[in-house]
Amino acid sequence: MKIVIFGTGGVGGYYGALLARQGHSVTFVARGAHLQAIRQRGLQIKSVHGDFLIFPAQATDSPAEIGAAEVILFCAKAYDTESGARALAPIISPQTTVISLQNGVDA
Repeated sequence: MKIVIFGTGGVGGYYGALLARQGHSVTFVARGAHLQAIRQRGLQIKSVHGDFLIFPAQATDSPAEIGAAEVILFCAKAYDTESGARALAPIISPQTTVISLQNGVDA
């Protein structure tokens, strides 16, 4: 399954890593230093359920490069909803399922 994680913070990183660990094709959308760290060192998960590393991890700051996604986990803060939706528009098809896992005030 081709899965895109938009917002690779605590929520998106954790659930995306679990999906990648199960063999799904997961691309993480991140930015700045976080994006560079994922590209260079992978995505390290530390959890009460066990620690693990996803390496290499597919990561980009340009969702349009990904192509049509089957599932998108939308894990951005509530204040990034509108800009995030615009950024994801090129990879959403009629068959794409978008799941909101947003956090933040009034999410």
